[in-house]
Amino acid sequence: MDSLITAAARALAAGDPLGALNRVALRDDAPALALRGIAMAQLGDLERAKALVRSAARAFGAKEAVARARCIVAEAEIALAARDLGWPAKTLDAARATLEAHGDRLNAAYARYLEIRRLLLIGRLDEAERRLAELDPAPFPPASRAAHELVVAGIALRRLKTQPARAALARAAHAARYAGIPALMAEVESASQVLDSPAARLISRREERLLLLEEVEALLASKALVVDACRLVVRDEDTVVSLARRPVLFTLARALAEAWPDDVPRDALVERAFRLRLADESHRARLRVEMGRLRAELGTLATISATPRGFALAPCAASEVVVLAQPVDEAHAAVLACLGDGESWSSSALALALGASQRTVQRSLDALAAAGKVQWFGRGRARRWVTPPVPGFATTLLLPAPLLDE
Repeated sequence: MDSLITAAARALAAGDPLGALNRVALRDDAPALALRGIAMAQLGDLERAKALVRSAARAFGAKEAVARARCIVAEAEIALAARDLGWPAKTLDAARATLEAHGDRLNAAYARYLEIRRLLLIGRLDEAERRLAELDPAPFPPASRAAHELVVAGIALRRLKTQPARAALARAAHAARYAGIPALMAEVESASQVLDSPAARLISRREERLLLLEEVEALLASKALVVDACRLVVRDEDTVVSLARRPVLFTLARALAEAWPDDVPRDALVERAFRLRLADESHRARLRVEMGRLRAELGTLATISATPRGFALAPCAASEVVVLAQPVDEAHAAVLACLGDGESWSSSALALALGASQRTVQRSLDALAAAGKVQWFGRGRARRWVTPPVPGFATTLLLPAPLLDE
């Protein structure tokens, strides 16, 4: 490897893409193409970066398996940055195996981190945690240790374990400062702000207040009956009942919880659950049926009783009833939560991350675009959607994750 390639590689490792381009911008040999691609990725031109890295992989040839595998890892990282979550994971796994077979432990570990970060984005926390446990960051340089701790913090935040998240972010900040890479330090700082930003609203006895993630964690560990509008579950200290696939039942449960300890008039429940302004006897009959279904779903968590004017909720064991709502009222909050990371997403990637159909996600994007809350660029399969983060709010509770008691 000649001196210019070595110098460019060192510049990239230090987070200086312009310094790397100054050395290899006019060269078209395979190592230079790969370095130019990585530099363009660091500068944010992901389409150009992807093309350069692919050209480098072809230029290296079949005999240079390690170099080709490194290019595949670089392309996978570019795909992750572009939120191309459908990028073939098997290709990355094969490249990682090649690197491990040739003794390139550092880049093999980096490939593993990319796999874990993709799993984290699509909410597969158990699998991400299992794969992360197989990695020991101690032998790696500071930048890799910072990346490791960011993944640890991401998993902890999704599981609402704030103390482990703070500890991991502190270790990440220390490693990032030691590495001296400004972009990495900024990423750690951005992740840390989630812990100090309102993450949800508490609605109790018709009053509202904002909660930090630590307060949400304490609430879910308390003896209160929580109707969680972020996860679409009803839970107490010991039991969780998911109503994610029963939207009418969840709407009724939330309406009753917001009014607790008072009751809710029948016409108000019909309007909220069925979106009807005027209720007739058939609608009231349907309401009685849905209330029966809700009683069966809640089981030992709470009882629902009829009153002269409507229905009332009463917890069986909990001392109070509260609603945990999104920090801002938004019909398409889950889509905005994904877009809130500041990256550009395709509709297919959003559908994969949220576990929804692409048609459903596209309708949400169209509605948000009409309201001026998101923007798009590109055409066809290259179209990407972006939005600035909601100022001052964390979106952790809106992102995909398993039930919090698992």
